[in-house]
Amino acid sequence: MGVGRLLRHAVATHWRTRLLFTRATLDLIEAAILRAERSHFGQIRFAIETALTPMQLLRGMSGRDRAVEVFSALRVWDTERNNGVLVYLLRADRDVEIIADRGFRDRVSPAEWEAVCRLMESHYREGRFREGSVAGVEAIGMLLSRHFPKAHGEAHRADDKMPDRPTLL
Repeated sequence: MGVGRLLRHAVATHWRTRLLFTRATLDLIEAAILRAERSHFGQIRFAIETALTPMQLLRGMSGRDRAVEVFSALRVWDTERNNGVLVYLLRADRDVEIIADRGFRDRVSPAEWEAVCRLMESHYREGRFREGSVAGVEAIGMLLSRHFPKAHGEAHRADDKMPDRPTLL
């Protein structure tokens, strides 16, 4: 673990995260998730974490490792069709990770998920957190529509048990 990473996490503050992800921004992300879920049976969760703890950093925890933990903690795996997707932002690293449930194995390539992460990260580097988040949700919605589509006019089923509101960890 580098000193630079430790310093980035030490100076990252929750109040700054709340300034970047205001109520209005969280509302827009939630609306994007709701729009996307009208066209497919997949379920999207969005989680934002300011920084890792010093202990996590000293253990060498990566953003990917933490995203897997959050995927489990938020029970994104607990869907009827195994089609939950977690979008995880580790703000101190400006790292986006996407963890998809086993229903996507052999359907969506790692390169497709990675392209969505890079799209979001490019927005975030420019300070466009709102636009990057919405663009990422829309891109994921297109992938989910391809693999878990709804028939035209088909209602959202009762198996949508996950909150659509982004989670600030």
